[in-house]
Amino acid sequence: MKDPVTLSTGITYDRQNIETWIEGGNKTCPVSKQPLRTLDPVPNHTLRRMIQDWCVENRSHGVERIPTPRVPITSKEVGELLGRIAKAQSPKECLELVGKASKAIKESERNKRCFIANGAGKTLALAFKSICDGEGEEILSLLEELMSSVTLMVPLDSEALGHLGSSGPLARLVWFLKRGGLSGRRSAVLVLKEVISSYKDQQKVVGEVVSIEGTLEGLVELIKEPVCPASTKASLVVIYHMISTYDPIIARFVELGLVPLILDILVDAEKSICEKALGVLDGLCRTNVGIEAALDHSLTVPVVVKKILRVSDLATEFSVSILWRLSQKEAKQSEGVLVEALQVGWNINERTKEKVTKLLKLLNLYRDRVECIDSLDFKHIKRSF
Repeated sequence: MKDPVTLSTGITYDRQNIETWIEGGNKTCPVSKQPLRTLDPVPNHTLRRMIQDWCVENRSHGVERIPTPRVPITSKEVGELLGRIAKAQSPKECLELVGKASKAIKESERNKRCFIANGAGKTLALAFKSICDGEGEEILSLLEELMSSVTLMVPLDSEALGHLGSSGPLARLVWFLKRGGLSGRRSAVLVLKEVISSYKDQQKVVGEVVSIEGTLEGLVELIKEPVCPASTKASLVVIYHMISTYDPIIARFVELGLVPLILDILVDAEKSICEKALGVLDGLCRTNVGIEAALDHSLTVPVVVKKILRVSDLATEFSVSILWRLSQKEAKQSEGVLVEALQVGWNINERTKEKVTKLLKLLNLYRDRVECIDSLDFKHIKRSF
């Protein structure tokens, strides 16, 4: 045991294991089978000290002393803290309380679940909404702390999404996306991703976000100058939903240079980012302007071809779809795509059989006219940014 706790039946267990038992819906003591009068176990400090003393005595055998665990926050404490946040009289007071909540949430998964179960997401979202139009250093610091805390509460419930999906909060999220520091931009795009991905009326919220000046530029800037992998993934997800819902903005994304940025990412991206980047590129290639931008880049076909069957089924689907869209261009350009795809060499699977069959028929026309070359290595290609 690392953190011994005693149930109402008098039996002591390790906290993590007994909490897993209780969270699984069990309301009885595993050993005695007696019903539990309370689901909140009591720390067994005497046994914990004995365990730590034993660890110290046996350190010569490589045993490390177990650190004294933090006592998890209770539902009652969470409720009181959230109530104080909702009734805070000043930005300074609210900032201190939100900081305290954020610290407790980060201490353990149990604490996080406790906050989520007590409606922390909607409380924090409502606090953000109520002051999103405010100005001043204290207000901005509080808004940033609220955004950071909200990112710990995902997935958000419908009430929290409703608060954040209104015009005021969305405009403030975009403001942080454009003008915030590194942590502010990261939190803003993570919250924006959660709202757009989970909002009931996605078309409505996407339209609202698109109408806010600077949204597209802020998202592209996060791709060009990434803060962290999480923010890059979130930016790609937001862009994907935007171009899937609102075709007219594809041309604007192309103007902002998104296609070459996506191709640069694809050169050596890890699986999750690769899938999302391919999804965005596939969406951009739904329009002629996106296809033109893709065909103008020398890396498009070789990079996309090399993702087939080498990343995941989803990446393969997107890759085949992109090649299919490019092959539907005018005859001369289509021929170039097909010939290059054969030269690089690629394979496909059953999930995209219909498009693949048609592509293979087109490729077959040029099979005898080209010679396959060795696989290309993109690891040392210098990025354009």
